[in-house]
Amino acid sequence: MQIDMSMAELGSYKGTNPKPFDFAEYWDKGIKELNELSLTYEVERFDYPSMMAECFHVYFIGVGGARVHCQLVRPKQQSDKGPGLLWFHGYHGNSGDWIDKVAYAAEGFTVLAMDCRGQGGLSEDNLQVKGSTLKGHIIRGLEDDDPEKLYYRHVFLDTVQAARILMSMDGVDPERIGTYGASQGGALSIVCSALEPRIKKTVAIYPFLSDYRRAWEMEITHSAYEEIHYFFKLRDPNHRREKEFWNKLGYIDIQHLADRIQAEVMWVTAMEDQICPPSTQFASFNKIVSPKDMVVFYEYGHDYLPTLGDKVYPFFAELLNRK
Repeated sequence: MQIDMSMAELGSYKGTNPKPFDFAEYWDKGIKELNELSLTYEVERFDYPSMMAECFHVYFIGVGGARVHCQLVRPKQQSDKGPGLLWFHGYHGNSGDWIDKVAYAAEGFTVLAMDCRGQGGLSEDNLQVKGSTLKGHIIRGLEDDDPEKLYYRHVFLDTVQAARILMSMDGVDPERIGTYGASQGGALSIVCSALEPRIKKTVAIYPFLSDYRRAWEMEITHSAYEEIHYFFKLRDPNHRREKEFWNKLGYIDIQHLADRIQAEVMWVTAMEDQICPPSTQFASFNKIVSPKDMVVFYEYGHDYLPTLGDKVYPFFAELLNRK
């Protein structure tokens, strides 16, 4: 079943949602704000019965003063500095089960899994904005006069702060860091590697938060992008502010960050994905200029993709520098 463009069309598609004229300055200012924050963090041991890994809760203060939570899973026995892996979760979710990261820790990775602000985990969301918080996080801050109040600006910067904290940890080589995630997590994996140039490997599985206008034009009213439909329906039914809103969403559209990535990228898409349609993903993928590969699952949607885990691990295993 084809729900989107053909593969030939996808290969040349460059996106629809506009890019704000001051996009570079917007994110340069965000990174400057981040540079002024401390990399200090709190650590609480979590008693987990693993012979190979030890587990901790980690908390740091992000931009705007919010307390952000992460899971930290690291090898029990480690004599030298090893690679690190940043782990990002799907929309509304959380950092997940500890056991998911233990296998990587057993192989020598230190894993830091971040909870997004105000979603299903332990991170706070203290953002105050004007306008509607109708439904979902894409539109949070969209009606505020200040585009720096967009919810995802803060989350995007949290990923960079988490990366810097991981890079600063004992036992972690800052030159051997990867990022991983699916859906919203895939988007954050891309964002982190775009805003932190030291990232070496990135895996993004059917990423969210890309080419918002294209998703809306496809009449996606039953997916993660549905909040855009309801926003217009209830807040701007005559679309008098449509141009303004698309432009503002451009600040948090991952396609406009993609050309900053220096990491090697494994991108995974599913051709029957009705949650994050392939064209929204290719809008970003086609802008990546670093080494990249697209892994396509043809008869699958936004769900479990068999054999994928066994493709992802060898990609990251190169960070182990094992002969």
